[in-house]
Amino acid sequence: MRSRVLVTGAYGFVGRHVARAVARRGAEVTAIGHGSWSRDEWRDWGIAQWHPTDVTIDSLATYGGAPEAVFHCAGSGSVAFSLSHPYQDYQRTVATTHSVLEYIRTSHSGAKLVLPSSAGVYGVATVLPTSVEAPLNPVSPYGLHKKLAEDLCRSYGRHFGVRSAIVRLFSIYGTGLRKQLLWDACAKLTQGEALFGGTGEETRDWLHIEDAAALMIAAADHGSADCPVVNGGTGEATSIKVILCTIADELGAQVDLKFSGQARPGDPAHYQAEIAEALAWGWKPSRRWSDETRAYVRWFKEGAH
Repeated sequence: MRSRVLVTGAYGFVGRHVARAVARRGAEVTAIGHGSWSRDEWRDWGIAQWHPTDVTIDSLATYGGAPEAVFHCAGSGSVAFSLSHPYQDYQRTVATTHSVLEYIRTSHSGAKLVLPSSAGVYGVATVLPTSVEAPLNPVSPYGLHKKLAEDLCRSYGRHFGVRSAIVRLFSIYGTGLRKQLLWDACAKLTQGEALFGGTGEETRDWLHIEDAAALMIAAADHGSADCPVVNGGTGEATSIKVILCTIADELGAQVDLKFSGQARPGDPAHYQAEIAEALAWGWKPSRRWSDETRAYVRWFKEGAH
């Protein structure tokens, strides 16, 4: 008998890749969330049933079925949005997580929950690479709301035995992502623009979406009432300037990169994951940022924009 899984936010970048990854492992995928795509499109991503709806206790009871695992990929994915729309950001991240936990507690106690959290829960890291044991001190509503969602998972494990696992994703990228640094840089450099925010010396830990999806699946195998946490990164920090130089080179853009020196609000300068816990699960990243960044640029040049 095929296993059944539920993916919330399956229209999103992380959600659709998780749906396809678990489907390739033989699972029957039910998905809910927001997004306008055809039956052929969502079926191409491995989804057996798609329900366009909010993530609430009622919608989960109606459409969720009887899953063995729930990948709760619905939620906010933008620091900037959390600063301009803090209430909506809270609803998307914290309220939906509470609904999923209550749905599992009341209807499907055997299901395991996998929550993709964020490195944003750490805030300004004092030690690099950052361990999962590092203090949580978010510096944006986005990071705070991710922390609150994590706290709910720990509470439901402690008080009600709900099994879950948390993956704190660092900088996710990959072909198909039409936002964030790689997309914005390709668009700018193609137009001959070369001014970017910050100093260029900021660093990020880039995790390819396929590796992220594989880690999410591993997390489902390790979900428990103790709510284990792992970092979703590679353990390698790469500067923004180096990323931009790689993009410019692949584009063939002859530009002199310039930086404004102004940091974005709520955006710490440096991120680097300590990934011992994830490696202990038998997972390891398989994609190199240099190869995959060039692949992203080629995808962009082929008409993605």
